[in-house]
This record gives sequence, C-alpha cells and structure tokens, in this order.
Amino acid sequence: MENTVSKTTLGLNLPTDPRWVDLAAMSMQDILTDHAFCEQKAASTIISIIQMHSDKPEIVEALSPVVTEEWGHFRMVLAELKKRGLTLGIQRPDQYIKELMKGKPKGTGRDQMFLDQLLICALIEARSCERFKILSQKLEEQELKDFYHQFMVAEAAHYKLFLKLAKNFFEEEKVMTRWQYWLDHEAGFLPNLEVRGDRMH
Repeated sequence: MENTVSKTTLGLNLPTDPRWVDLAAMSMQDILTDHAFCEQKAASTIISIIQMHSDKPEIVEALSPVVTEEWGHFRMVLAELKKRGLTLGIQRPDQYIKELMKGKPKGTGRDQMFLDQLLICALIEARSCERFKILSQKLEEQELKDFYHQFMVAEAAHYKLFLKLAKNFFEEEKVMTRWQYWLDHEAGFLPNLEVRGDRMH
C-alpha cells in the first residue's frame, strides 16, 4: 500500500510533531527568545531581498511594509519577555534553517535564485504560522494563546504574499513545481530533526 502524507491546511507535507508543543510549554523563555530572533532574521532577510531586487518596484512596495511588521513583531516579543521578567538571551543556531538551505542549488541564475528566495520565505512563514496556531490552541495560559493567535494571522498573510509575488514574476506552473520541490525537501529532513521545546522551528 502506498504511503501517502496528508497535507496540512497550509499545504505543508508534514505536520509538526505533536510532542513539540508540550516541550515548548515547559520552555517558554527559550521559545520567546527563539521567536524574537526569528522575527529579527525575517526582517533582515526581507531587507536583503529588497536590496537585491531594488529594480523591481512591486517587490519594494510589497515587502517594505512587511519589514516594518516583522520588526514590530520582534519588539512585541521583547515586550512580552520584559513583562514576564525575562531577558532576550543569546541567539542559538537554527538547525531547521540550516537544513532548509541545503536545498538551494549552486550555480543557478539570478531568476532562479529570486524564485527560490520567495518560496523559501513562503515556506518559513507557513511553518511558523502552523506552529503559532498550535501554540494558540494548546497552551494553557489564555494571554499567551491570544498572543500567538496574532502571529498566526500575520504569518498566514506573509505566506500568501510570498507565493503571490512568485506567481506575479514567474509562470504559475513553474512556481508550483518549484514549491513542491521545497515542500518535499522540508519533509525529507524534518523527521530527522530533534524535537526541541526551546526552538520555534
């Protein structure tokens, strides 16, 4: 019998391991710290995309507000840490991103790199959205559930935006073929990552 993988509502090939949220609930300072750095890295990545493709007005106009939003999210997480008497702490290596980036081919042209940039961002936003949804549903503290619901909504919008931009610059068939490549790549390494409650991904 063929082993099929059910899709999540975001189109991801694999859902998050159900053990993750229980571990995360026991490590909220670490999760908040990792979350803060994820938002900071998201803002930095989008700034880099704008710089690399400043000749594309649609990219500049569409992504500039997202930079502001991501940095605002960083500040929101900092405020949440402070409210709880916690500090930001140090940034830790992100094994998920490291493994994800191994899927980037070497020696490709500028257009292919651009498409991959947009799709990688879409995938990270989709996975983040899924994890925020889990936190908003499974955490016991209502304040934190509401806190993460806000991020879930925002990440869903970002995920859709990056896919939309990809389809605006490339033929839809090409985009969806490449999107499936990235979904399959993530599904290939995700089961091999250690399930850790101190990491957002």
